Amino acid sequence: MSVHVPILVKESIEGLKIGPGSVVIDATLGGGGHATAICQVIGLEGKLIGLDADSQALERTKSRMEMGYCQNVLIQTNFRHLSSALAQAAVEQVDAVFMDLGLSSDELADAARGFSFQGSGPLQMTFSDQPAEGALTAKEIVNEWGEETLADIIYAFGEEQFSRRIAKAIVEARAVKPLATTADLVSVIEQAVPAWYCQGRLHPATKTFQALRIVVNDELGALKEALAASWQVLKPGGRIAIITFHSLEARIVKDFFKQQKQSGDGRIINKKAITPTREEVKQNPRARSAKLRIIEKSILKQDDQ
Repeated sequence: MSVHVPILVKESIEGLKIGPGSVVIDATLGGGGHATAICQVIGLEGKLIGLDADSQALERTKSRMEMGYCQNVLIQTNFRHLSSALAQAAVEQVDAVFMDLGLSSDELADAARGFSFQGSGPLQMTFSDQPAEGALTAKEIVNEWGEETLADIIYAFGEEQFSRRIAKAIVEARAVKPLATTADLVSVIEQAVPAWYCQGRLHPATKTFQALRIVVNDELGALKEALAASWQVLKPGGRIAIITFHSLEARIVKDFFKQQKQSGDGRIINKKAITPTREEVKQNPRARSAKLRIIEKSILKQDDQ
């Protein structure tokens, strides 16, 4: 059973401009909430291709789809492999693509995945719940990478102002004993930063955990590949809707959309990002940083019109 609460569902579905018979990719299934809403709109004549690196996400979605809202093909893969997944589903073009780049609450709730700084779990942080042998993990990064490299990634991918202090503390701590759990890492971070920093709205480990997760999964590289592949398979007149949660991924999405607009290949639907209502944030605090952006693929390039 999924504990994940989908964000901006109504706004996403309306923004995709889909209807009965549409073929849609949900490239980030998560708890299956958006996928279920999409299926209810496209109906039995429509088709959903759902992707997720986490096999448990596919199982959660499959159980929600048993009511038979639409035809669906669920594939375990990272969304950077979107093109090959479509080939596997025997689909060449789609009417819409949806991506929710937030971490699923189901993954956060599972301490064994190592994403959460609440409680204690192994330092894993891979999106795949069954990572390949030799796959990079957060444990390898914090215990083996150099201090300068650690500081650089924590600053670049976490935008953490105390990155150098945290990196130094990690190196000093692992010299005594390797860091084995998320609790070990949290303890090191809390001791490295100023006391006042631990009293803020964000947990002091938030940005470091974000940075490690991004590096472990090559999230920004995967996003760039997924955007390019999505545009390639999107029909003229089709739309892509993406929910972002931090500035690094938002910048990539905005730059990609801008490129399509400038080339005459796309039309940005919402000049300003769509954000959750106060009521939604009140009911689901994790929605507070969500931003939805939508682009439509031009039927004719501007210079052809």
